[in-house]
Amino acid sequence: MKSRIAVGALALATLTACGNGPAAQEPASGKTFTLVLGADPGNLDPHFTSLASALQADRFLYDSLVNIDEHGKIVAGLADKWEATTTTATFTLRKGITCAGGAPLTAAQVAANINFVGDPKNASSRVGVYVPPGATAKGDDAAGTVTVTSPAPDPFLDRNVGSLQIVCGKGMADRGLLKQGADGTGMFTVTEAVTGDHYTLTRRPDYAWGPGDWKTDQPGLPDKVVLQIVANESTAANLLLSKAVNAVQLVGPDSQRVAATKAFERSTEAPLGELWFNQKAGFPGADEAVRRALTQAIDLSQLAQVVGSGRGKPATGLIIPGGPCGRNTIGSSLPAHDVNAAKAALDTADWTAGADGVRAKNGTKLSMALYYSTSLGPGMQAGAELVQTMWQGAGVDVTLRGVADAELGQQIVGGQAPWSAVILPLGISLPTQAVPFMSGPTPPDGTNFAGIDNADYTAAVKAASAVAGSSGCAQWDAAEQALFKGVDIVPFVNSNVSVFGQAATFELSQGSVTPGSIRMLG
Repeated sequence: MKSRIAVGALALATLTACGNGPAAQEPASGKTFTLVLGADPGNLDPHFTSLASALQADRFLYDSLVNIDEHGKIVAGLADKWEATTTTATFTLRKGITCAGGAPLTAAQVAANINFVGDPKNASSRVGVYVPPGATAKGDDAAGTVTVTSPAPDPFLDRNVGSLQIVCGKGMADRGLLKQGADGTGMFTVTEAVTGDHYTLTRRPDYAWGPGDWKTDQPGLPDKVVLQIVANESTAANLLLSKAVNAVQLVGPDSQRVAATKAFERSTEAPLGELWFNQKAGFPGADEAVRRALTQAIDLSQLAQVVGSGRGKPATGLIIPGGPCGRNTIGSSLPAHDVNAAKAALDTADWTAGADGVRAKNGTKLSMALYYSTSLGPGMQAGAELVQTMWQGAGVDVTLRGVADAELGQQIVGGQAPWSAVILPLGISLPTQAVPFMSGPTPPDGTNFAGIDNADYTAAVKAASAVAGSSGCAQWDAAEQALFKGVDIVPFVNSNVSVFGQAATFELSQGSVTPGSIRMLG
């Protein structure tokens, strides 16, 4: 899939919207399902990645304690029973689950996964997203139960911990095995990995513990899956139309010509355009007045049209529409477009225009290195160029840096690049999943890659975390609004993401193609 920070149980979207369907055809067994990924997933270790392309790949290889179906409902996964409060959760494992090598999955192994991710010393990208920092787990192999205890309240504890992908014993002992391979309980295993080109996966005939009431004797399941890396959307669309591949996700204008053919389609709404400022010491974004001025200098409506290729929808908040607490929290919190006000704010902040028109302060130019993803369609580059033009009009020196998925996690989320601002969507379905990205330690000790320090947000999160489930949505709304008022993140457009298919059907959940839903057609 495309380049997003994939953080939550529903990393790209929550609900599947009905799309076009194929004419009635009989399921065909023994076939290969070829799915295009817009970028190489890089490290396949599910505890050390934040990329949507890796999430999609890992869904074929790993299972979690619970699943989220296409309607946003929690259904069985590795566990068939669970109960939780805000600080404890107990999961009862299904019987007969085995790892890819044939060894049985034990409750102790599941607990080891949770303990590993929950220990901040291990620097997992999933800590604070799936597993609260400091959370611990105990496994009772005889009873087949895993009990989780969180040191701090998590109103969605069962959903979050339950969505952690579980690595089996060999992989936990040697994580090097997981970079281009896998050791999980998933429906498929990796049989070939060619970086930048393709990954070949083979289905396990013994797999019998799919989502919900999944059955093994379903016709049309593919024997193999090929994850084909194709960075160019037009090329990917052409491959689908020529029947060289079975499924392609399209965000840009190519989706319109493919939709016109009445191809099979499943669609979701997902974050696409979100502007972040680097607030670490020494960067212009550390000054709220500068962040506000830079945002005022941008016509966000025009930017949304460009980045969304005319098909996007206005962003309403951080949470994907349709999920718990997914309400309109932006409102009038973000500063409105006003170039004159932007220039005046920069003057007030002592950034004055020099003879060359570029603003400077104490002899230092107001320079912004704007990064953007290169795998989110042509609209993203055009949008970055539009921001560059608008900021230059306010007297800001701007350089652009396109970033491929393979570098995204290291350069931006990992904190290695000297970025000033980045257009990068954060896909979350639960407000708790945003917390480690909006507060707490910065890389390499945490995932607060923008260095956000918003006291009002932290206070609202504390109040919201004490209330179980959606009953705390009002407090979570206040937390989001605090971020927008502080111009800590600027969401401006959601995409209508479509995954098109030919000679196969499938459903979407957790923001990607659900492996157990794939049916090859004759």
